[in-house]
Amino acid sequence: MKKITTYIGLVLTAYFMSSCHDVVVPITTELTPDIFPQNTSQFIQASGPPYAALRGNYAIDYWFMQSETTDESIMPARGGNWFDNQNYRHLHYHSWTKDHGWTNSTWSWLSNVIGTTNQALSILDKTIPATVTTKASNLAELKMVRAIAYFMMMDLYGNVPIYTDYGDFTPKPNTPRAQVFAFIETEIKAALPNLSTDVSVATYGRATKYTAYALLAKMYLNAEVYTGTARLKDCIDACDNVIASGKYALETRANYLQMFYPNNGPQMKEFIFAIPYDAAASALPGTNSNMYHARYDVPRSATKKFNLPFTPSAPRSTLPEFYVNFNDANDIRNKQWLTGLQFLADGVTPVTVTTTKKGFDQFYTGSDGSAAYTYQVNLTPKIELRQDLVTFDAGNDEIAWNMGYRNVKFLPDATSTTRNQNNDVPFLRYSDIILMKAEAIIRGGTATNGETALSLYNQLRATRTTSSAVSSVTLSDIYAERCREFAWESWHRNDMIRFGKYEDTWGFKTNADVTRRIFPIPTGAMVLNPALTQNPGY
Repeated sequence: MKKITTYIGLVLTAYFMSSCHDVVVPITTELTPDIFPQNTSQFIQASGPPYAALRGNYAIDYWFMQSETTDESIMPARGGNWFDNQNYRHLHYHSWTKDHGWTNSTWSWLSNVIGTTNQALSILDKTIPATVTTKASNLAELKMVRAIAYFMMMDLYGNVPIYTDYGDFTPKPNTPRAQVFAFIETEIKAALPNLSTDVSVATYGRATKYTAYALLAKMYLNAEVYTGTARLKDCIDACDNVIASGKYALETRANYLQMFYPNNGPQMKEFIFAIPYDAAASALPGTNSNMYHARYDVPRSATKKFNLPFTPSAPRSTLPEFYVNFNDANDIRNKQWLTGLQFLADGVTPVTVTTTKKGFDQFYTGSDGSAAYTYQVNLTPKIELRQDLVTFDAGNDEIAWNMGYRNVKFLPDATSTTRNQNNDVPFLRYSDIILMKAEAIIRGGTATNGETALSLYNQLRATRTTSSAVSSVTLSDIYAERCREFAWESWHRNDMIRFGKYEDTWGFKTNADVTRRIFPIPTGAMVLNPALTQNPGY
């Protein structure tokens, strides 16, 4: 088990009380310039709370918002299990309201990150002595944490209020999305000169200069969505700054899956910015701090297959519309999926379940419905709402529980005695830099450094599949490659919107309303801040 404190100290969590977006809790501490922090190692300890806040709801609430709203994943109820006040149903149908559960919790979490970081910046700016040579880089790093939170907020909610001063209790109206974009861009560019260029265990899980360039590339690639103006050259330039550093490399085909294992970490050559998870770490108040992929993704019947000390819930799967992108039999990324007949880890022994004929199929009408029935688990691709269309219910039998191919990219963690996992979750990877640059060139940007969209595309493919290089590449190819490369990494909604596919029909969703590209301002936020105006369409 790795320890988060190896990378990011959490010693001063007690000093940084969590609260609402504008952080209204007064701070009283004994932190003074005379005692703390005097050097970089002490700053790392002091900067723990903003990072702990960022870790908070990233792997659960944020994931659901970015994936369940797309064709990448679906989480129907099964016999009433996981109906959860229609939370997942509304995400799939694009029918959420301002009172939707994940919409509210994600806003609160990102507000917490921003507020906690504002608080830390205020305290550390006062307490780090001016004589400490790393003060500027220390503060720049925390401003990058805030920029990441504002990027996520802008991406999800569009028009959001901007708070940068701890103790500012003034109700602020929504800032238009294009202005939020400009604010984030200005913050990142101001931080850039002071950010570290070190890429090592010492900076793992912390924002570096390359985190800044990668986030800028992501913003510029989506600039037309966010602001109405394309920024393709800027995207390419930002990507080139990461590439030219020589600090990163694509993992080999043999190592691709290991990037997401429970023992991943700073040894992964592709991780530009990853969020460390530790199953034993305490959560910052107001966040959950959990990494629960196995709980949601692994079939109940596969407990023994992965030697898990708990029984997973198994409600989450992909849709055929997304899985169709995995069409190369030689691609290592196919192995992130559980499909078809299931076997134990030896690959030979069938995974079997003993139930009754009625337990296997609740619609079985024979007189021997209570007779014992043993079957080999067979995961099927299609989701059917056999029990109740209105309640988004597939049924409460084995057929229902085995519907849908399951993603186990974030390999289940058998070392954890709880449902929590130790897998770190990447936010920005080097393969994204390669594909972003390729996409920007295809969209009209100018190729640089002898790298074309085709050469970049084949460069990535050479590390993922043994199939031959291709002779041409289109935007459709880039989209499919992004589906294969970043499945389950919280980027698919962002991609679908940019590629004009978010209004398509998939699964049971038919809503093509473009206002659904951003979420509503939650009711709770508008109560706390009466200056807010609801987003269009809500």
